[in-house]
Amino acid sequence: MDYEKLVSVMRRLSLEAGDKIMEIYGQDDFDVKTKSDDSPVTAADEAADAIISSGLRAAFPDVMLVTEEQSATHDASGDTFLIVDPLDGTKEFIHRRGDFTVNIALVEGGVPTRGVVYAPAKSRMFFTQADGQSVEETGDLTKDAVGTVRPISVSKADNSGLMVVASKSHRDQATDDYIAQYAVRDMTSAGSSLKFCLVATGEADIYPRLGRTMEWDTAAGHAVLRGAGGDVVRFDDHTPLAYGKPDFANPFFIAFAPSVELKPA
Repeated sequence: MDYEKLVSVMRRLSLEAGDKIMEIYGQDDFDVKTKSDDSPVTAADEAADAIISSGLRAAFPDVMLVTEEQSATHDASGDTFLIVDPLDGTKEFIHRRGDFTVNIALVEGGVPTRGVVYAPAKSRMFFTQADGQSVEETGDLTKDAVGTVRPISVSKADNSGLMVVASKSHRDQATDDYIAQYAVRDMTSAGSSLKFCLVATGEADIYPRLGRTMEWDTAAGHAVLRGAGGDVVRFDDHTPLAYGKPDFANPFFIAFAPSVELKPA
């Protein structure tokens, strides 16, 4: 894989998709449909998916592509592929809360190695560079050239007082019970894959997810977190969260800075 080309293409497509998403977000009203799994989908999901999938297929025609909005791709099998969630946090989008993201990632050998997470309403852009180091880009976020970037890395916090980030839309008692095992300095909530990015930048130390997610929900954020020195493991046995599973469904997991000593499930 030409990582320089990959990162350039993923970054540009995420910005193009973000522009389309914000165009629809700015409308007075937009249609919301319900998919077969009862999750919502909007015109923004579909428009962003069209931009990203066509761009990736043109640039990397020989690489398997999995995208949330194209059910035909969910039958694909392999451990190396591009995977897309064109609008993660659709509920946040519908309720105009701003915590939604564009997610594009490359999985190699079951591991997310490169990824882009772009939050267009917040003008926050996180991505892995060709060398695998994760950065946050600041400034105007122009499509043709990368602006000012700063390397990001996870915190060095120990268990004496942790910053915990949890889901804004999917918080439950089981999550609260698990968090209660830790000495918590403070808690924050965020929607979509921004939770991974908050751990990646050191703004949070741990993100436990005891709820259903799919690989396209997590791959880009997982890649960004890996490139910042963090990790994601299964909740039940703390083994690495792997990708390319038969139905692309994830088990419960924990994203964290390695300085955190994880408590048992």
